[in-house]
Amino acid sequence: MPRVATGYRSLLRTPDAAAFFLAAALGRVGIAMTGLGLLWLLHARTGSYGTAGLAAAGFSLAEALIGPQLARLVDRFGQSRVLPYCLPAHGAALACVLAAPGPAVAITAAGCAGAAVPQLGALSAARWARLLRGTRDGELPTAFSLESLANATAFLLGPVLVTSIGAAGHPAWASGIAAALVLGGGGALAAQTHTAPPPAGKPTARARSGRSPRRPRLRPGALPALLLGLLNLAVGLYFGTMAVCVSSFAIAHGAAGAAAPITAAAGAGGLLSGWLYGLRRHPAPARRQLVVATACLTGPALLLPLAPSVAWLGVAVPLTEAAVPPTLVLLNVLTERAVRPAVLTQALTWNNSASAAGSALAASLAGHTADAWGPSAALAQAPAAGLLLLLLALALSRVLAPRTAGTPSPPGPHAETTAGRPRPGAGGPSGPGGRGKPNAAFRAGSSHPPR
Repeated sequence: MPRVATGYRSLLRTPDAAAFFLAAALGRVGIAMTGLGLLWLLHARTGSYGTAGLAAAGFSLAEALIGPQLARLVDRFGQSRVLPYCLPAHGAALACVLAAPGPAVAITAAGCAGAAVPQLGALSAARWARLLRGTRDGELPTAFSLESLANATAFLLGPVLVTSIGAAGHPAWASGIAAALVLGGGGALAAQTHTAPPPAGKPTARARSGRSPRRPRLRPGALPALLLGLLNLAVGLYFGTMAVCVSSFAIAHGAAGAAAPITAAAGAGGLLSGWLYGLRRHPAPARRQLVVATACLTGPALLLPLAPSVAWLGVAVPLTEAAVPPTLVLLNVLTERAVRPAVLTQALTWNNSASAAGSALAASLAGHTADAWGPSAALAQAPAAGLLLLLLALALSRVLAPRTAGTPSPPGPHAETTAGRPRPGAGGPSGPGGRGKPNAAFRAGSSHPPR
């Protein structure tokens, strides 16, 4: 069978891979349901959108701020030791929301639930990185594309489930189902100890044997990490802008019902582009692919403020959204290359938090701009976010470009990250040990802030 048809299938046929991937995917549906479920639940009980919004915002804010610290504990002590503590804490906090005697208790408990929720997407991505590190590095972008598809599906399916259950008059059931999915998926993930990355304090077999790592990391320094964080922030700026502007534009043009089909088309387009991107390996380095992906996002985004009608917007938004999943995949690939394995979960979680912060900031700014100057003015934030993404991607590509000083960098996927220095243990142009074929780790490189 051609390679193009076997990318995802070969990954999921890897021993134990499908089990941890499906467990994390199930839990992510629950996470995607929780924030909106709190909104439905507290509005039904108090009749106040303000109180419900505070609870949902408290959950999201605590998740963004505490999530990286929880991920730090996961990196230090291991997934199987941290999950058995944070999962019951999350479940207990949601139980307190359901049983809360008043709004203050419910809002506080919602914040505690957000602080304790595990970032199952980052945990799953860290397992893929460990599973594929070494001889299968070239499949990592496909694995991250699969993760992006799971994340996008969760954030399409989860809100639909919550809205359907809440509209039927059972908002408490929506929150209960969300909690069950998080606890069930997270518990199944915690039980699979053999695929979890080792704790930071536990040496790997390669480290105990005294051998050099199979592949180097990116050049040391804070600049690549800073640029990657800013890139994720800029992606969040785009998300937050579109979350507000599609609805406000449709309402302003007397076609409020068009907002849902446009959003659905954008989501479907993103799923399709992410799936297609992960089907094949790409020869260009990931840093260059990122520049192309951000340019593909920026180009259609320039059309958004010029939209004269809802039909125009209905074409431009899916075109812009199609570039988002490959961008997210490449950011995760470059993050995986930029950090030590011992801090990978924390780094991926910081990416999520940066994106969430950008989304919150842009949503607030877009709302005020739409009120003051109209939705077309607010839509100008989308190309601004795209241009920022493109500039940051160009800067990152320049920082990671190989430096030629005397002898050229050895060929291979990590040539752009070695600053002209030979890799430790390299056996010549053919790669480690001179086996005759180069490692393909950087040949290839996906809505929503991954959670």
